[in-house]
Amino acid sequence: MFVKLKYLFCAVFLLFSTSKLNAQQNFTLTGVLFEKGTTLRIALAEVKNKRTGFSAGSNDIGLFTIKASIGDTLLVTKRNFSDLQVVVKDTKDLVLYLNKGTMLNEVVVTGQTKKQALNEIKKDFRNKGSFYGGKPPLALLNPFGGSPLTFLYELFGKTPRKARRFNTMYQNEMQDSHVDQYYNKTLINQQTGLSGKELEDFLVNYRPTYDQAKNWNVYDGIKWINDSYKKYSDTAGKAKSN
Repeated sequence: MFVKLKYLFCAVFLLFSTSKLNAQQNFTLTGVLFEKGTTLRIALAEVKNKRTGFSAGSNDIGLFTIKASIGDTLLVTKRNFSDLQVVVKDTKDLVLYLNKGTMLNEVVVTGQTKKQALNEIKKDFRNKGSFYGGKPPLALLNPFGGSPLTFLYELFGKTPRKARRFNTMYQNEMQDSHVDQYYNKTLINQQTGLSGKELEDFLVNYRPTYDQAKNWNVYDGIKWINDSYKKYSDTAGKAKSN
């Protein structure tokens, strides 16, 4: 009887110890975000646990809560601020400070520079006499006030034909540049940790279309990357199990 009670006590002790250990490993972490060098709190920042892939946002007074374990790495991102990575060392509340940054602004400037260069080419076609980019309006066929010769030139002329092909390319380039602002290697690496061939494959396989991204802001792009990464991870996990 004593031996049975001894084994029962050991089993209860092990169960309690395991539960306590799990509780210590996974806990709710609370933190607050400030702009560095000020007392201004940062709202609407994203805090991502890179191990679990789960994210949380800071509220109007800069507070956030997220599930974490000791040793996890948190990635904090906010538009116009430099990204911050911090390792969870204990269960104490975090006070974090973000520096002002310009990475996203630089991405926008790059896209704007490309647009300016392409607009110079469009201007060159107009200087060469193609005012309608190879797509003349039907109003030009009106013999009273129109210009049938201009219509025919825009439709069949060599320069307008080149302008027509260029305008198709121009539209595609502008749409690609818009998507690139919110979906690029830098952002994907920051959100997922992918690199090398895995990053290249993810970049191609989960790229959104222009219609999907045309009304996005930076947070929509981050959400798309995180949602896509979950699909990517689930697919990779199933492939390994098979």
